[in-house]
Amino acid sequence: MKLETNNVTKQFTGHLALNNVSISVPHGKVFGLLGPNGAGKTTLIRIITRITAPDSGEVLFDGHPLQQSDVYRIGYLPEERGLYRKMKVGEQALYLARLKGMTAHDAKQNLTKWFEKFDIMQWWNKKVEELSKGMQQKVQFIVTVVHDPELLIFDEPFSGFDPVNTEQLKREILELKEQGRTIIFSTHNMASVEEICDEIALINKSEIALTGNVGEVRNRFRTGTFNVKVVGESSDNTVTMRINKEKDISNSELIRQLASQYEIISFAEELPSMNDIFLSVVNYELRVES
Repeated sequence: MKLETNNVTKQFTGHLALNNVSISVPHGKVFGLLGPNGAGKTTLIRIITRITAPDSGEVLFDGHPLQQSDVYRIGYLPEERGLYRKMKVGEQALYLARLKGMTAHDAKQNLTKWFEKFDIMQWWNKKVEELSKGMQQKVQFIVTVVHDPELLIFDEPFSGFDPVNTEQLKREILELKEQGRTIIFSTHNMASVEEICDEIALINKSEIALTGNVGEVRNRFRTGTFNVKVVGESSDNTVTMRINKEKDISNSELIRQLASQYEIISFAEELPSMNDIFLSVVNYELRVES
């Protein structure tokens, strides 16, 4: 399914949270929803999940205006987790799965599959408060995906995870994508954006500041910086140089100039990271405002 928001605006008392925000989340892709704290990301997610309503604009879910019944086709993992600490893990997971429209039989079957996949079946009869933060995160992830939703929204899904469990969760998200799920991925971890996102939208100060394919966005912000590895003073050592190419010089001409002075081993352009781009866009807008 495809999700779109068209000119969505939301204002709270004394604060414009979203100003004519339009995004298009393609079917079967991971869409990065980025932005600094307070930019409006969580408000947009709450509108998409019908927790709140926009003042104006619309949300299109698979081509039609978003309806209450569509919520059953969405899985939402909020940044602020909400498990009942005194309740047993399995009992709570079954309860949350039933709230999403599953039968008791299907809920137990799907939960068992996911609990075994995450190797936490032994925690089924434990209280949530007995689990580590990472274990609780796994349970929260499972109850987000257990009803096999078409649209998944993950808000800071790696929070509280160690590197090993973070990698496991990344693999699960990419596997869900391969199965045709549409995924909105909100995070401050720009390295994760490069690893798993196909498209991004960056919200800053309630408005869309940047959008596009991740590779295209990185190309758009290229600085003409190249990493060139050459043979050093002796043939058994190498030297790596960072060179800023002038705009009116072609790559071929740059290589020709370098080759007249060095024995070139490798020549590669250094594209800016998503973290560099994030800081550049946000800092630029801050400078303009000031």
